[in-house]
Amino acid sequence: MRILLLCSSFNGLTQRAWLELRRAGHDVSVELAVSPEAMVEAAELAKPDLVVCPFLKERVPSALWRAHRTVIIHPGPPGDRGPSSLDWAIAEAEPEWGVTALQAVEEMDAGPIWGYRTFPVPAPIDGEPPRKSALYNGPVADAAVELVAEVAAKAGDASFAPAPLDYRSPEVRGRLRRAMRHGDREFSWLEPTADIVRRVRAADGAPGGRTRLCDLPVRVFDVYRGPELAGPAGQVVARREGAVLVHTGDGTVWVGHLRLEQEGAIKLPAAMALGELVAGVPERPGYSEITYDRSEGVGVVSFDFYNGAMSTEQCRRLASALRYAVAQDTRVVVVRGGEVFSNGIHLNVIEAARHPELEAWMNINAINAVCREIVGCMGQLVVTSIGGNAGAGGVMMGLGADRVIVRDSVVLNPHYRTMGLFGSEYWTYVLPRRVGAERARQLTGQALPIGAAEAVEYGLADRSLPGPRLDFERRVLEYAERLAADPGYDRLLAGRRQVREVDERRKPLDAYRAEELAEMSRDMFDDRNGFRQARRAFVHKARAQATPEHLARHRELSGASATAGADASHM
Repeated sequence: MRILLLCSSFNGLTQRAWLELRRAGHDVSVELAVSPEAMVEAAELAKPDLVVCPFLKERVPSALWRAHRTVIIHPGPPGDRGPSSLDWAIAEAEPEWGVTALQAVEEMDAGPIWGYRTFPVPAPIDGEPPRKSALYNGPVADAAVELVAEVAAKAGDASFAPAPLDYRSPEVRGRLRRAMRHGDREFSWLEPTADIVRRVRAADGAPGGRTRLCDLPVRVFDVYRGPELAGPAGQVVARREGAVLVHTGDGTVWVGHLRLEQEGAIKLPAAMALGELVAGVPERPGYSEITYDRSEGVGVVSFDFYNGAMSTEQCRRLASALRYAVAQDTRVVVVRGGEVFSNGIHLNVIEAARHPELEAWMNINAINAVCREIVGCMGQLVVTSIGGNAGAGGVMMGLGADRVIVRDSVVLNPHYRTMGLFGSEYWTYVLPRRVGAERARQLTGQALPIGAAEAVEYGLADRSLPGPRLDFERRVLEYAERLAADPGYDRLLAGRRQVREVDERRKPLDAYRAEELAEMSRDMFDDRNGFRQARRAFVHKARAQATPEHLARHRELSGASATAGADASHM
């Protein structure tokens, strides 16, 4: 069928829906809902058999849904209505949640139901509920993608009719919930830690919990339970790796990120946002974005950077952890990302720096050092465990390993162009080495995403594994242990060394790095491709005025075969 995806942004869920529908053989185009007129015009141009809205904040114009079958993917179970569904689900500790596909009608979220999925809300880990972003990008996205495929199949069945919303039905367990207000997001540090964590996580990554810290009004993100220390509620008692430790009514909480409530402020690591106000606060262990664990034959370097963004300091810490890991007497090193594997350099920290171009330059050099540790490891085999989405330099960072394993729901954006950058991270070596020069040009030039299946087909990844992220990580670790115990291990390691030595004689890694950085210096300092404006638009969440050029072009060519679509998800 000819399907139009109408979305507020081409986010990870929309990308997954795009990929799934294209793999099923449908002719899929994408349009951003920048205005009612643009939505109607897009449908008139596309002449779709079906319009699907995987992520849409705006109301669908009646002129569109009256002319074209339009199905909304709503992040709530049947009967749930309102714009704050996931926020309420976390805030009220719902044990089960769902996703519903419903037809657009005049009344929001009240149309006939095409299908639904329900799932248990992930159980609290150490008493901490999931972040809204983790719930959305995990079980909600998984259910939504299944529903999109189901809707497309039902749309091709002339005998199918969606079921009217009937609150008397036992399957309809949701209800109309109002939009969360500012007051629903507010909290006092006098409250118990558990209440604060739940309030913030119900609003993470946007709009954040609301409170005051150091006598400033702030939005709070990225929180974790801290140690049970007594002290005045609201006092910052320690710092660690950009986070601050704050006293609560019954203990402490680590706050990873803040946004000051002032014009033009952006989300930043908490210690950076507070600046001189916490400069004299002591460092304290207990919070770490990077850990190292090992068994007899396998070492695991785990990192979990908020939204996958990697600042200069974070890159330096990760490079140090990798140097430590490869110096151990293990046989395999697993490089494991978190909820988001990596999206490369940290655009928010760069934008907030006194000299953004200089900070960007230091950041790209620091992430290059991380990549060098992976691609240059000669004493062990290296496995990258990509259980979350990755973009730009985050993709390239993972490609330096001997084995690249991705979770089957992952979306990769192996390109830089939409941010106005040539790119570095040794991509001119590791990407063509895996997929060939022509495919590398295609992936970086088209600026479109690929799914896990395509990544394996192209050679970008070695294998794809199903399941939730924790199950995926367990299976990758089991694979690494088998690799470490493989009778042919010495041959595999010798092969790695031989290939690297041959490649080094042909063209040293330093040459790739120097050539990439020469291009990046023109992008960062001379701004030849609009990096400054693209960065600012991303950081300040500027609303798109039109469907981006690379998507619009692809829409025009949507009948032709292509890899898949969208912006690198820099965070």
